[in-house]
Amino acid sequence: MKFGKVDNPELIDFTLPADHPDTQVVLSKGKQEETLQVYIGCAKWNRQDLKNFYPRGTKDELAYYASQFNCIELNATFYRIFSAEQYTKWYEKTPGHFKFFPKVANEISHLRRLNDQIYPTVDRYLEVTSNLKEKLGTIFLQMHNNFGPKNWDRVVRFVEYWPKEFPLALEFRHTDWFNDVKVAQELYHLLEENNIANILVDTAGRRDIMHMRLTNGEAFVRYVGANHKSDYDRMDDWVDRLKHW
Repeated sequence: MKFGKVDNPELIDFTLPADHPDTQVVLSKGKQEETLQVYIGCAKWNRQDLKNFYPRGTKDELAYYASQFNCIELNATFYRIFSAEQYTKWYEKTPGHFKFFPKVANEISHLRRLNDQIYPTVDRYLEVTSNLKEKLGTIFLQMHNNFGPKNWDRVVRFVEYWPKEFPLALEFRHTDWFNDVKVAQELYHLLEENNIANILVDTAGRRDIMHMRLTNGEAFVRYVGANHKSDYDRMDDWVDRLKHW
């Protein structure tokens, strides 16, 4: 993922921000007997993106990938809506504990920007995605950098339309969603009321959108490594924060 990449990561302060005060309130609503579930994976399983990861002679990349990780982001679904048959093939190649966390198609998020014409496409996307059955994790919607709070009504309509049986997470990249206190509170309330995860994006060049505000019991973290020795300390910091939560 190129978002937030920088040429000199050693100059970046990667310190994780303090928790938003309401994060603890959200966490306190969880049940003590609930078991922590952690899913770790990559955005893709493509051999070119995971250089030197696959043993020589690997014939089925997804099957091998799923033997090493317990989930995949499934970034491919951002670029087109696949057939139901393709989802079934992915389902059959992975073990029972494996989860897919697919990205909503860019026709919905970027091309039409949540306008009123998206809903037939949303229905089609969910119809085929449902073929992942119990291996379907949280679906996530990523908005364009320039999609700001002036589009609030579109977000509300989308959230109200989204079927609650499909877990959802939202990623906003415009700083005003988080830096305008009134806007942020309205957004957090909307997500909390609809049990939607507020995605946490940890990338070098966009510390301005790095926040620690959970809106439900899921910490959906999109971590972008810098290919620098600091990546190890950053991961340790995440382990500590998740342990605290």
